[in-house]
Amino acid sequence: MNGADLAALIAAIAFAVLVLSLVLVALRVSKFIDASTATVRETGEALIPLLTELTETTKQTNKQLDKIDVITDNVVDATTNLASLVESFTSTIGGPLLRVGEIVKGVTGLLGKKKKK
Repeated sequence: MNGADLAALIAAIAFAVLVLSLVLVALRVSKFIDASTATVRETGEALIPLLTELTETTKQTNKQLDKIDVITDNVVDATTNLASLVESFTSTIGGPLLRVGEIVKGVTGLLGKKKKK
C-alpha cells in the first residue's frame, strides 16, 4: 500500500464517520419533529373544547349583564321618582312647616321675654 492509497483510505473512513454523524443528527431531529407534532396535535385537541366552554361562558355572562342593565335602569327610574317625590313633599309641606317654625320661635321668644321681666 502506497501513500496515496493510505490517504484515500483515511479520507473514506473520515467520510463514513461524517455520514454516520449526520445520520444520527438527522434521526434526533426527526424524533424532535415527531414529538413537536404530537404536542401541537394534543394542544389543538385540548384547545377546541376549551374554546367551546369559553364561548358558552361568554354567552352566559352577557345574559347576566343584560339582566343587570335592566335592574340598573329600574333603580335609576326609582331614584328619579323618589327624588321627585321628595322635592314635591318639600315644596308642598316644607314651606308651611318653616313658617310654623318661625311663628313658634317668635312666640317662644316673646314668652321668654315676658318671663324675664
